Amino acid sequence: MKKIIFTLAVLFLFAGCDKKKFDVADLYGKWQSGTLYEKYNASGNGSTWDEADDVTEEEAQTFTWELEKETLTRYHQMEGSSGVVPKTFTIKTLTATTLVYETSGGKTFTFTKQ
Repeated sequence: MKKIIFTLAVLFLFAGCDKKKFDVADLYGKWQSGTLYEKYNASGNGSTWDEADDVTEEEAQTFTWELEKETLTRYHQMEGSSGVVPKTFTIKTLTATTLVYETSGGKTFTFTKQ
């Protein structure tokens, strides 16, 4: 009986350590971090551009994206080829107005919804 109680206690403890889950609807829209912009559409498409590189929204690099718990993955189509480059980010904060994520290299970006 003690083993069953201990096992159940451990299961409940690990269930409480589940990864974060964000509301995907909060991601929809246009986000800005300095001169860097990202746009996430409900259709699973998006785009990114940096005005510091003299790139406008009309010239933005497009991608498809998916959000699984706190993992945001963007799939960038390589220009002039059929190759796709996945980029993965760990979301730290996602609200209706703020997006904070970390790259696989440990760099953190903070965006404000426009």
